Amino acid sequence: MSSFNGATLMITGGTGSFGNTVLKHFLKSDIGEIRIFSRDEKKQDDMRHELQVKFPDDAKKVKFYIGDVRDPRSVADAMPGVDYIFHAAALKQVPSCEFFPMQAVKTNVEGTDNVLHAAVDAGVSRVVCLSTDKAAYPINAMGISKAMMEHVIYANARVAAERSNTVISCTRYGNVMCSRGSVIPLFIDQIKSGQPITITNPEMTRFLMNLDEAVELVRFAFEHANPGDLFIQKSDASTIGDLAKAVQKLFGDTGTNIIGTRHGEKLYETLMTREERLRSEDMGDYYRVAADNRDLNYDKYFVKGQVRTEADESYTSHNTKRLDVDGTVQKILTTDYVKAQLEK
Repeated sequence: MSSFNGATLMITGGTGSFGNTVLKHFLKSDIGEIRIFSRDEKKQDDMRHELQVKFPDDAKKVKFYIGDVRDPRSVADAMPGVDYIFHAAALKQVPSCEFFPMQAVKTNVEGTDNVLHAAVDAGVSRVVCLSTDKAAYPINAMGISKAMMEHVIYANARVAAERSNTVISCTRYGNVMCSRGSVIPLFIDQIKSGQPITITNPEMTRFLMNLDEAVELVRFAFEHANPGDLFIQKSDASTIGDLAKAVQKLFGDTGTNIIGTRHGEKLYETLMTREERLRSEDMGDYYRVAADNRDLNYDKYFVKGQVRTEADESYTSHNTKRLDVDGTVQKILTTDYVKAQLEK
């Protein structure tokens, strides 16, 4: 934690699942201040009171800023004195973004651009942005907006590297278990109310990652990033059918009801495309995808050419390590939410 000694960290969308987990990791560290930037005053008030009860000695480290990444002024007003930013604010629900795509654009694309411009102007040292597997080969509005967000990140990282000392990088991960919108809390609620679990397609595969791993991925990116780098964690996966069985094994079998694929859903997740894999570096538990630093002078490519443009395969939830039901049970037991629900 030495990099954060006395530093000020701002988390956009900080009242969400990721922000709460960051607080768990950082609150008792030597960090100087954590700024929670979000637009929901009720969630901020709830978080403030919870911190005062659970961490009375450390709660004073957390400062709250009401604002919206869509509003450049509110972002800029929260920025003075910030050393580092974890940019987590986003619209993440696939169906809602499918019906209201311009709202996804305003938050995920324009909001990210606002944050990065304000960070560079304020002299922020490092910014790590959170993206999603749905940005790789996107087929839905949420994924397309996140793909555009990533391109905004890379463009700003290129400019920042030339004009300032701000290092901007990106992380991409798949399904974060028990985060907002995750299917596991829905399954548990359905079982507890005696209803069958609703499954879209039992053959779908999804990466499984807990919130602590999401924070560790962001921290790894923070420590190792060059401008414009993309970081991906190697993750296990399971089918949705096996995930449902794993939840039922812990909470009871109330049956299943297959309801069909929702708007914009994929059969499997892609965390790294074939094109990105060519630029990737295996760093043990993570992949680093280096920025594509080619410029707009394409004449040299007509002369020299390029031997390969893509690897043999992308990195997906179909070709990563697949957990069986028992393995999936052990994986979901790593989440605080599941453990808390079992205690109830």
